[in-house]
Amino acid sequence: MKPAKILDGKAVADEIRREIAQEVALFQERFGNSPRLAAILVGDDPASQVYVRNKERACHQAGIGSTVHRLPGPSSEATLLDLLQALNLDPAVHGILVQLPLPRHIDTRRILDAIAPAKDVDAFAPENVGLISQGRPRFLPCTPHGVMQLLGRSQIPLAGQHAVVVGRSDIVGKPLAMMLAQKEGPLGATNANATVTLVHSQSDDIGNYTRQADVLIVAIGKAEAITADMVKEGAVVIDVGINRLGDRLVGDVHFPSVVAKASAITPVPGGVGPLTIAMLLRNTLEAAKQAEAARTPRG
Repeated sequence: MKPAKILDGKAVADEIRREIAQEVALFQERFGNSPRLAAILVGDDPASQVYVRNKERACHQAGIGSTVHRLPGPSSEATLLDLLQALNLDPAVHGILVQLPLPRHIDTRRILDAIAPAKDVDAFAPENVGLISQGRPRFLPCTPHGVMQLLGRSQIPLAGQHAVVVGRSDIVGKPLAMMLAQKEGPLGATNANATVTLVHSQSDDIGNYTRQADVLIVAIGKAEAITADMVKEGAVVIDVGINRLGDRLVGDVHFPSVVAKASAITPVPGGVGPLTIAMLLRNTLEAAKQAEAARTPRG
């Protein structure tokens, strides 16, 4: 068997970001303003600060305006809700992102539900999740959309394939399962129409399902949980996880053993991760386009 193709998420993300930068320039030329993202960071979690800085830098490189609202860790839920209300009403803000995790004294679901659906560029709001389920999304959630773009742009078809998703989080697993099963994907019909199995921590014998996968996508947050004996020969393996194991960053898949069985596989880091921010930029641009379309009278 040929060595597995290593799917370079950074290269695909760079390609998408160049496309977005060109579209942003056209948007600026047409409307005289820039798409703008408002990010909210509560507390001083080091990882969250790094993520927010990376998003801020990516916005700048694409020509997208960004503002980071930093609130002290003890800030009340009411303070955060007041800020969200102000951003919801601000026509200069097209997208709103609340960096997770939030401090424990704040109800995360209540905060995310308070973001106006038209500015919910993470696509976590119930209205946006419902639109995804019906195949008419306003926005696609960033990490699942990144997975779909990586597969499509790597010429890996999904139509007719058995895709197994390991993990049922609201952020990755559940929305990705919906997207895989749609009649049309972000890149057309071949980038969808999979037969989908969703397994999770309460599934009996996860390996029984993963060994059936033509396309195996893992997002469970458990370091190197999927080993070679759980993977079908020639499967495409997408590892969404990122975990610190000693002084190493590893995924949810045991890369050294699985790479010998897969036909294609994502590395960690450098696989899915870079695409998440690229798709956040895409959603912010799309939110700005939708806002301008809503303001333009129909003749």
